[in-house]
Amino acid sequence: MDRFPHPVEEIFHTEIEMPDGCKLAARIWMPEGAAQAPVPAILEYLPYRKNDFTTARDASMQPYLAGHGYAVVRLDLRGAGDSEGLMVDEYLPQELQDGCDAIARIAKQPWCDGNVGMIGISWGGFNGLQIAALQPPALKSVITLCSTDDRYADDIHYLGGCLLGEQLSWASIMFGRNTLPPDPANVGNKWRDMWLERLEGSGLWLKNWLEHQRRDAFWKHGSICEDWSKVQVPVYAISGWADGYCRSIFRLMENLQGPRKGLVGPWAHRYPHLGEPGPAIGFLQEELRWWDHWLKGRDTGIMDEPMLRLFMQDSVPPRGHYTERPGRWIAEPSWPSPQVERTLFHLTPEGSLSRDVSPNNAVRPHSSPADVGMASGKWCGYSTPGDAPLDQRRDDAGSLCFEIEVPEGGLSFAGDANVHLRLSVDKPAAQVAARLVDVHPDGRATRLSFGALNLTHRNGHETPEPLEPGRIYDVIVPMKHVAQSLPAGHRLRLALSSSYFPMIWPSPEPVTLSIHTEGSALELPLRAPAPLDDTLADFDAPEAGPPPEIEQVADPDTWFRIVEDAARGEVQMQIADGGGIMRLLANDLTMHKQGYETFGMPLGDVTGAWGQTEWHYGLSRDNWSIRSETRTTLRADPDAFIIEAHLRAWEGDELVVEKHWEERVPRDNV
Repeated sequence: MDRFPHPVEEIFHTEIEMPDGCKLAARIWMPEGAAQAPVPAILEYLPYRKNDFTTARDASMQPYLAGHGYAVVRLDLRGAGDSEGLMVDEYLPQELQDGCDAIARIAKQPWCDGNVGMIGISWGGFNGLQIAALQPPALKSVITLCSTDDRYADDIHYLGGCLLGEQLSWASIMFGRNTLPPDPANVGNKWRDMWLERLEGSGLWLKNWLEHQRRDAFWKHGSICEDWSKVQVPVYAISGWADGYCRSIFRLMENLQGPRKGLVGPWAHRYPHLGEPGPAIGFLQEELRWWDHWLKGRDTGIMDEPMLRLFMQDSVPPRGHYTERPGRWIAEPSWPSPQVERTLFHLTPEGSLSRDVSPNNAVRPHSSPADVGMASGKWCGYSTPGDAPLDQRRDDAGSLCFEIEVPEGGLSFAGDANVHLRLSVDKPAAQVAARLVDVHPDGRATRLSFGALNLTHRNGHETPEPLEPGRIYDVIVPMKHVAQSLPAGHRLRLALSSSYFPMIWPSPEPVTLSIHTEGSALELPLRAPAPLDDTLADFDAPEAGPPPEIEQVADPDTWFRIVEDAARGEVQMQIADGGGIMRLLANDLTMHKQGYETFGMPLGDVTGAWGQTEWHYGLSRDNWSIRSETRTTLRADPDAFIIEAHLRAWEGDELVVEKHWEERVPRDNV
């Protein structure tokens, strides 16, 4: 869509000076004449480079919003893109204070009427909530997508006190991105000094995160769940079932004290107008309804609708990628929902799930094979082919399973299942992973939800305690939220395993779990169709701004493979992803981005897990060119995590910087 109610003026590059003199780089879209007729401003505040690597996505959104009467500011974080300074970790106090100072400066611009909103997906969704908790006066509302309120328990770093394999992935992505310089076309000759400062000073973020394996002050900072009352502006929180961050939507709806709305679709980690798996929706129209209500005082009816809207997914065969998911939209007036009945299905000695408590008890010892977890897909899906969970039959064969037949009329649930387990272990450190699986009549098995618990964190994430081998413990494994319906003729399976790599890093030693069926149960949030569901209006069809002109110079390597090396006795998850080589015609900038990840597990040793990543980046224009390579390897022994990292950066053909790290970080009950 390229015809809007207002002609759009674009400022390709400008700078916003912070109180300490550091200049942050901004790109701004606004309606023509805004300086004479000021409008509200919308801020998206990211480290992802406003003029190159987010150009295509920004083009789909920012001109659209400007054309409908808003000034949109894309601001690079200090030390990222064209901004001065240094970025040494995520969500630091300096980042949040810069955001508050930027909002104050934006509100005073002649084209702004003094009202500012914040929107962002992932990083920008995080800092939108965190800055809202600091209560800058001009910030009037927030739309947060694919974000979290809890940086320890519900982010890419740890799950249930277990180390997520994706922590290595994310640290490696930022390791690579932090090697990129500002664009000389925007910052002039100072680009090289700024680049060298980043290469020398950005640090090894993976080491930072591994040094905090429990929920300490490092993670409490920026976690708005520490004090919900600090967020006083209206919040619209959005995610998707294939995204890693859908759980936070429900906590935000339950705990925020001001006006709020929630939306969870079938999508991966994407804006919903680009949503995949589909159906994508007219998110930009929905966004405008929100901003018009809270920034312009117009009654758009958006706050008259149910608080929470969820996509109830239908059963589908297992597949590593979905373009669409069948289902229907349902409505919840509040959360927890009065329409959800939490129901126990007890584990039986025979391996079934029953609403009735079995009169008998069985102790079911289990130690999972090393390859359980290779069908997991990614913790945070981007709807990249291969990153959705595969057929679960091989993982299920190495797990302890309990099942129930789906009754006539089907079975539907919405929310977070919990697994109540009475268990004992044979080692002082152990973990348990749980999966809900839709078993089709022909045996194919689709993962619906999952959860994990580091059993040393059974009493909380702040003070882990070693286990006493042989002692019986009662624990709860929380599972990821989902809204799902299953038809009659299918079975619902609960699969339990003592390891789940590469989703989570294995325990220091091989472990045998002993599950006591008496006292163990699956708690499901059952939900029948409700009259409120029928009140929902359809979303508009997706709209977006026109794409930028991009020349694809070379295609990227893209694959997602599960490979078993019979000679070496090892199974690997191998991933290639990136953008290849592209040229932006608007600024004649050529960009290269390509990444590789491999996670390996020796079949004979669950503790021999390893992960290795590498990223290749490059920027060039005319006679100017830079490129970088970063590599990171993570291993562990019983006492420590072992990091080896390497950085090389070139200007033209000259190697400018080469750095190497070898680090050991002691394990802390992980």
